[in-house]
Amino acid sequence: MMKGILDGCLLAIIKDREVYGYELAEQLEMYGFDSLSEGTIYPLLLRMQKEELVTSTRKKSTAGPKRKYYSLTKKGEQELGKFLERWNYLQANVNRVLKHETATDQFPERE
Repeated sequence: MMKGILDGCLLAIIKDREVYGYELAEQLEMYGFDSLSEGTIYPLLLRMQKEELVTSTRKKSTAGPKRKYYSLTKKGEQELGKFLERWNYLQANVNRVLKHETATDQFPERE
């Protein structure tokens, strides 16, 4: 159930603009993902590249060697949309559990 949450977060960040791997790690840390390293992120990016969710382009860097920038493909945009649907569904259900509500509590019974 929790599988793919980090993938969805990466897709959401990449959606807005081209981003390189270290920058992704910094962005995730800014959002509160403290313990993620590039060693966690790069295998996910490689898999997403193989699945054609992202593409990469090497570009010159002002601070050292060329960097690999990632951008979202059309398929990646579709996958992000699916992730958002799953996330909203999961979040709503978890919130109901935490508030001790059932799905039927939202809707009054019909007479």
